[in-house]
Amino acid sequence: MDNDKIKKVIEAAKLYYQLDYSQNEIADALGVSRPTVSRLLQQAKAEGIVTIEIKDPTEDVEVLRNMLRERFQLKNVVVAFTPTYEENVVKRYIGQAAASYLNELAKDGDTIGASWGSTMYQVALQLKAKSLVNSFVVQLNGGVSDADVRISPSEIVHLFGKSFNVTPYFMYLPAIVDHILVKQSMLTDRHIRRVMDMGKSANIAVFTAGSPTPDSVLINSNYFREDELEIIKTKAVGDICSRYYDSNGVICLPSLDERTVGIELADLRTKEHSILVAGGPSKVNAIYGALRGKYGNTLVTDQITAKALLTKLDSREK
Repeated sequence: MDNDKIKKVIEAAKLYYQLDYSQNEIADALGVSRPTVSRLLQQAKAEGIVTIEIKDPTEDVEVLRNMLRERFQLKNVVVAFTPTYEENVVKRYIGQAAASYLNELAKDGDTIGASWGSTMYQVALQLKAKSLVNSFVVQLNGGVSDADVRISPSEIVHLFGKSFNVTPYFMYLPAIVDHILVKQSMLTDRHIRRVMDMGKSANIAVFTAGSPTPDSVLINSNYFREDELEIIKTKAVGDICSRYYDSNGVICLPSLDERTVGIELADLRTKEHSILVAGGPSKVNAIYGALRGKYGNTLVTDQITAKALLTKLDSREK
């Protein structure tokens, strides 16, 4: 849009949303037709000049937040409101909530570790610019070579680095290798070792939990043998950084875990801030298992998933 069009869009938006002018009154004030006013207001929303947030008074998010924190013994919980329980919508809303939380949390001297996935991409997209001093962003685990560009680990880490104006460190390695000897050989390289050590020592880790569903990028990556796939499908409830665990948070396949490249789940328990960002109907079991395993001390989720987690915990405790 040119400057004159932008000015007209902003003027129409201010008259409509701030001064409560009707569209007919705006048309008279701007000397345009009423349909043109409607298009200007639509353009204001499309360009992000106007954003609309609906608060649902029937949802006591604060109560859910406190219950999750107490019942799962978490340091902090962020519960985002999502208007529908569709996976893509949930990811967008919790991504925004996680980005806001991280923007407030991050400070000079922090090293931030990030995993990959479509939820993490939403977090990365919605981070605001905040320059940090003496800080770094590091990729926590290897990726999948044929994954969609939107969930590319390097793209996510790049966006994190750009938002915080810090140097990003990438892990250009596969998530899982065929043999432990291959992994051991890779770790002898000092550059790879440095990135791995940075992830392990990072004081902030931001990650999501995947589910072993048929559309999982990791499941469809051809990393697994048939017997491993069978165990994943029958025992695993989720994965964090490509490491699969059961409903109690216990690693399902130790032999597969040994071939997995990236941070170990036990290291997440030692972080100052270990932030699990996940929500949606397919992620309830994965989140529950992750919390049982104590892999996150902070949870960012949505209000519907929050209720489902508390219901699941109640049923387990009976």
